[in-house]
Amino acid sequence: MTVSTPAATLLFGEEDATPFSTDPATLKPWDRARACLAAAPRVWFTTVRPDGRPHTAPVLLVWADGAPCLTSRPGSRKSVNLTGNAHCVLSASDDDLDLVVEGVAAQVGDDTGIRRVADAFEEKYGWEFTVREGTVTGDARPGSPEYAFYRITPTRAFGYGADGLTATRWRFDGR
Repeated sequence: MTVSTPAATLLFGEEDATPFSTDPATLKPWDRARACLAAAPRVWFTTVRPDGRPHTAPVLLVWADGAPCLTSRPGSRKSVNLTGNAHCVLSASDDDLDLVVEGVAAQVGDDTGIRRVADAFEEKYGWEFTVREGTVTGDARPGSPEYAFYRITPTRAFGYGADGLTATRWRFDGR
């Protein structure tokens, strides 16, 4: 599954009493936002608890099959939250972009997809997983803990330039 290329629009219009740029030439392309996420050593991941409160934690993020992917232990707060509400937010930053990506998480369940995510983790972080019949374990870790992989499908994203004056909104599939 590949994430579609979103439409980029200015976050603020002329009528807004803000200091943000309204010049379409300042729009950042989605490739720039994708690069920010892909290069980040870790990102902030926010899920929704059953009682509606947010939960945020730093996570490692990789790109596989054209989408951001992360891992979580099945019994962790992140995984439990995603079981009840798949809506989530990824946040990352680099020298010239602060990025917030809203999306929907889905557990990667097919062996081929799981293997590609595992390979991406090994390539980026040197973290090896063992994949057997849909089960992912970290055999190099004490107790060989089980993990789940999640693929995030972005629905909307916001990028803010380091200059404090530029902002881009990306909408996926008209959302």
